[in-house]
Amino acid sequence: DVVETQEHYKSRWRSIWIMYLTMFLSSVGFSIVIMSVWPYLQKIDPTADASFLGWIIASYSIGQMVASPLFGLWSNYRPRREPLVISTAISVAANCLYAYVHVPHSHNKYYMLTARALVGFGAGNVAVVRSYIAGATSLTERTSAMANTSACQAVGFILGPVFQTCFTLIGEEGITWKFLCLQLNMYTTPVLFGALLGVINIILIFAIFREHRVDDMGRQCKSINSDGEESDVLDQNTEGSIDHVAVVALNVLFFVILFVFAVFETIATPLTMDMYSWTRKEAVFYNGIILSVIGIESVIVFMVVKILSKKTGERAILHAGLLIVLIGFFILLPWGKKLPNIQWQEIKNNSIPRTAPTEMLMPFWSLQEVQLPSNHTAEPVGCPITQSWCLNTPMIYLAQYISSDVLIGLGYPVCNVMSYTLYSKVLGPKPQGVYMGWLTASGSGARILGPVFVSQIYTHLGPRWAFSLICGVVVASLLLLEIVYKRLIAFSVRYGRMQE
Repeated sequence: DVVETQEHYKSRWRSIWIMYLTMFLSSVGFSIVIMSVWPYLQKIDPTADASFLGWIIASYSIGQMVASPLFGLWSNYRPRREPLVISTAISVAANCLYAYVHVPHSHNKYYMLTARALVGFGAGNVAVVRSYIAGATSLTERTSAMANTSACQAVGFILGPVFQTCFTLIGEEGITWKFLCLQLNMYTTPVLFGALLGVINIILIFAIFREHRVDDMGRQCKSINSDGEESDVLDQNTEGSIDHVAVVALNVLFFVILFVFAVFETIATPLTMDMYSWTRKEAVFYNGIILSVIGIESVIVFMVVKILSKKTGERAILHAGLLIVLIGFFILLPWGKKLPNIQWQEIKNNSIPRTAPTEMLMPFWSLQEVQLPSNHTAEPVGCPITQSWCLNTPMIYLAQYISSDVLIGLGYPVCNVMSYTLYSKVLGPKPQGVYMGWLTASGSGARILGPVFVSQIYTHLGPRWAFSLICGVVVASLLLLEIVYKRLIAFSVRYGRMQE
């Protein structure tokens, strides 16, 4: 057995902290524009409707789903610095492209789609980050390290909307640098800031990051990624087959967890605009604050989970987290009798026809409060008349919405960190790049289907159908967890090398 030296320990944890930073920047790249995509899209390309918005939000996850297994495979055989630097550089370039999507005279929405897809492709390095942390921590360190990783991801989700909220002070016009054809406004400044953070991350990867690996007991092992050299035998403790039933089950559970959260964050803006008569700017601002508070809640949950998992185990906590998410969506169902304010808007004089999905995200003032002028210079607000369910579905009260936010903000981080921790433990000491790539890809698939699902179901059938179906999906995931509960144990425990 090779005893880990103090120098190796310090270098190993410095490298892990760089991975935390990379995870943070990946989530910032997603969340920093999530609240402003729709108004920016309307501004640069009036032909885009809400269905296209669903694809723009989903494009990030499509890019990540494609890239994650590729970067994971790459990291299994080559120094991880290579995929980390290349992926981050792609994200930086894509953020710069997003800042220029207003420049072309046509097809601007497709340039935005491309930019977001490339940002997502760069975010495929999450698989590399997770596989490195799994291989660079012992079994006793794993839960804490995975919780810290998810906490950094949550902080990214917190600060992304915070940055966006702060940048709204610049306004929609902002400052124009003609010699660069660049507009610095509330839509472009956040992504340029994200690009700057990416450049800093690349510098830190070159300066500080090193390859390290320890086995489940914490003993220092040779990494196959070191200097591009492979060792003949990694470790006697790698002998044994992985429980693929548990692996598939955890992939399915992770898909459900990410799916319901993608639905939740995608529906926030249109739901509040329809139910509470918020304008575009108000929806971006208020939801940014709400998501920031949820993010702070999530970080606290991650810290508490590290302590609770030592007493109750990861499986029980995952079960509790899914139950909390179920209650959160159940509360979000329309229960009252009061109907939302209706947006009565003339259509005949519009040069561009409005479809039901287009109206889904349009803000609104109630007819009783504001008399719209004939030229429509005032921003219409309310639940669009083109969404037929607005006429008979009770509104979701603000207290319901906030209560649901609090519960989902509690349950989601618990499920996220526990599923990652259990997954890495089930896989054991073998290289996890490809497996982590598939797990990340399943989460990305959920982020693809979530926005598309909610943009269609919510628009045509309303919140009652949308959230009822989500409740059904969570119940099915709870049943699956019960079926595979006893199989979700660590690789070393399964083969009797360690006690649970």
